Amino acid sequence: MPEPVSDHYHHGNLREALIDAALELARTGGENALTLRDATRQVGVSASAAYRHFSDRDALATAVSERIRDAMAERMSAFEPDAATGRDRLRAVGLGYIAFAREEPGWFETAFATITALPAASTAAASAPPTPLPSPLIALTAALDALVVDGDLSAEDRIGAEWPCWSAVHGFARLWLRGPLRQLPEATVQSAAERTVDTAIAGLLALAGPVPVR
Repeated sequence: MPEPVSDHYHHGNLREALIDAALELARTGGENALTLRDATRQVGVSASAAYRHFSDRDALATAVSERIRDAMAERMSAFEPDAATGRDRLRAVGLGYIAFAREEPGWFETAFATITALPAASTAAASAPPTPLPSPLIALTAALDALVVDGDLSAEDRIGAEWPCWSAVHGFARLWLRGPLRQLPEATVQSAAERTVDTAIAGLLALAGPVPVR
C-alpha cells in the first residue's frame, strides 16, 4: 500500500514530484505508459493525494506534455548558430526537432498527445494569438519571421508557412520512429534528415518567389 503523503510534499512539492515521475514513465514507455496510478506509486503516495493537484490522468498528461515541448524547444534552439540568418535558424530548428525525436522517442510521442488548440495565422507583424503556441512552434515561427526580416520571404507568403515546414520534419521523425528509416544506418538517416530540411526550405522559398520591393 502507498504510504501517506509525507511532509516532504507540503507546499506544492507533490505536484512537481508527480510530474517528474510521469515524465520518466513517458520517457521509457511513451504516452500510453503515462498513468496517474503508476505516477503515484513511484512517488509513494495515495491516489487521493494526487487528485489534490490533478483532476484526472489527462490533467497530468497535459502538464507533462507541456514540459516535454519546452525541452524540445530548448533542443531546437541549441542547434541555432550564433548570429544566424533566417535560413540558418529555420534549418537549425528543423534538424533540432528531428534530433529530439530520435534522442527521446518516448517523450516525442507524448509531446503532442494532449494539445488540440490551433494557433491563429501569423505574419511577422501579427499580434500574439489568443491561445499559447506549443513551444516548438514558437521556435519555428520565430525562424520563419526572421526570413521576412531578412527579405527572403514576404509577409504574405509567410502566412501559414509553419504547417508545411512542421509537417516535413514531423513526418520524417515518425518515419524514423515507426517506419523504414529506422532500419537505415546512422549516417544515411542523418543525411536524409538534412536533405529533408533543406528541401523544405528550398521549396518554401521557391514557391514564394521574389520578395516585392517596396
